[in-house]
Amino acid sequence: MFELNLEDNIFKLHNELKIGAQREIAYLQFRISDPKPRTISKASVADRLLHHAIYRHLQPLFNKTFIFDGFSCRKTKGTHKAFVRTVQIARKVSKNYTGSCWALKCDVKKFFDNIDHRVLIELLERRIDDKPLVSLLGEIIGSFAVKPGKGMPLGNLTSQLFANVYMDPLDKFVKHRLKVKYYLRYADDFLLLGSNPNELLGYFIEINNFLKDKLKLSVHPDKIILRKLNWGIDFVGYVALPKYTLPRKSTVKRIFQCLAKKLESEPEKANESLQSYLGYLKHVNAYKISRKLKEQLSDNIQ
Repeated sequence: MFELNLEDNIFKLHNELKIGAQREIAYLQFRISDPKPRTISKASVADRLLHHAIYRHLQPLFNKTFIFDGFSCRKTKGTHKAFVRTVQIARKVSKNYTGSCWALKCDVKKFFDNIDHRVLIELLERRIDDKPLVSLLGEIIGSFAVKPGKGMPLGNLTSQLFANVYMDPLDKFVKHRLKVKYYLRYADDFLLLGSNPNELLGYFIEINNFLKDKLKLSVHPDKIILRKLNWGIDFVGYVALPKYTLPRKSTVKRIFQCLAKKLESEPEKANESLQSYLGYLKHVNAYKISRKLKEQLSDNIQ
């Protein structure tokens, strides 16, 4: 419907922005369960177009100031690069798997629901010298709340950028103040690696205090995981072990279940799903799992 009058709609949006008109921002909400239940808030087509324009304008400005080992929603980064980097660091810390390597993995509790609007706007104002743009960003941020003054919608492209902006002070604190050598972050999950587990736990206390004091967030108490490399370090959907890597067990189980459902409901599209799963598995040592998936497809088609 938007595309039927594309030019008129784009000029209408342009004029609204030019005169600084107050915009009505609404969301269509729906639930997904992949793998855990989430509420996605989808903006209108016009707003999504605006979010893309804002993202293209702001991403280069902020991206150059983010730490190297931040991997979510950034060009040339992503989950695969995050895991490759994890494996490289684990190998270095363990001195080519001859010594010990520990990893402390943490998850921010209800990250998107607890982002504080005032804190986020202040972080944006520090870098953006454009009052009309800051005002527009304030409208977008204020258009959604889980509770007064808090929350950001899953579904907006701008939310992915805002998440990185919001967590950037933590990244800088860990790298520059605590001097942690090996720290990686993907969205609200972060990983610290080192040879001394007690040192990692000491860093955790400082990090949790910083989150509470500066960002009004906290680490999820049930998702503080300290593991040795020999036991497997789980990060961004994969597991690193000495000299080889594996997919996460829960993900493999879900893949087989999803492929079985697809074969039952839409067999003609099952091969598309299979190729997607094989793409996920090709980044680790999963030859046997890939073979079983192919056999599952061929056996059912026959």
